[in-house]
Amino acid sequence: MKFRKDGKEFTLLSPASYLDSLADFASLLGSMEEADKAAKELLDETAKTDSIAPDAPKTVAEQKPETPSLDELLAQLDELVGLDKIKANVKSLINLMKVRKLREENGLKVPPVSLHMVFMGNPGTGKTTVARLLAGLYCAIGVLSKGHLVEVDRSGLVAGFVGQTAQKTQEVIQKAMGGILFIDEAYALTSKEGNDFGQEAVETLLKAMEDHRDDLVVIVAGYEDLMEDFIHSNPGLESRFNRYFLFEDYTAEELNAIFEGQCKRNMYEPDEEAKVFAAEHFKQMYECRDENFGNGRDVRNFFENAISAHSDRVSQLEAPTKEDLMTLVKADLEKAAEA
Repeated sequence: MKFRKDGKEFTLLSPASYLDSLADFASLLGSMEEADKAAKELLDETAKTDSIAPDAPKTVAEQKPETPSLDELLAQLDELVGLDKIKANVKSLINLMKVRKLREENGLKVPPVSLHMVFMGNPGTGKTTVARLLAGLYCAIGVLSKGHLVEVDRSGLVAGFVGQTAQKTQEVIQKAMGGILFIDEAYALTSKEGNDFGQEAVETLLKAMEDHRDDLVVIVAGYEDLMEDFIHSNPGLESRFNRYFLFEDYTAEELNAIFEGQCKRNMYEPDEEAKVFAAEHFKQMYECRDENFGNGRDVRNFFENAISAHSDRVSQLEAPTKEDLMTLVKADLEKAAEA
């Protein structure tokens, strides 16, 4: 705030700084009364500004990112490689919930339905990715209030002492409210070894699934056989989980398509020899797969190894061109396959 005194202009930077040295302020203005009056004027002005502040436009850092629309999320689902049955099941589930909402709005009865799901399949088959999209889709149609995903495993729910597991599980549930709680390798919760508190976590989850069924979805995930044993281990689990999604292994062609997509998104381009090598590599990977087969994770590791080999090669060039910086050659992929 600016003011004039005896033909001179003065500026008050903040009330706190001047009130801390009010004596100096008084000597500047000529009397303590005038200093006190000016300070009060500044405080009144500050109060007015503070009352307006809540309605002021937010800075870029404070603004929340725009929530993707239903169509945008469905488009992201369609862009995923493979998973045709999963995509069809998700879309059918979304249609079911959309019609339920319409029936509610028109005063029609809506039969009870459980949204909790079991995702079965090997690692790297897209279970977490689909769960994250599903959370957003449910939010877009008004089934969930927030649409976020909270991912945990046994270690995120189970504690080492009596009574602590229920509290730890409740804290996770509260974080997931309004969204989806995704529990990976959920079968580990029913381990029978030693002094185990996994069952305490299961009982806490079952109660929350019933109490908060209108704004919480729980998805348990893991290997197909182990997940079936897990669900059948507790009558409460069998009654609450009645939707099963099977994520099958990616084919050799789908693995290659995932690799090509990663290259494109990151602005790399395999040359013709590299493309032939990649197709053959993923064919062998699929045909020789075992219990350690990682599906999409193995593809991601191969891609990361390939760009590491590419960097080692290109860094030796005296003046690499833009094409050099983008092109993956057969030698890069051969090193990636050996890593």
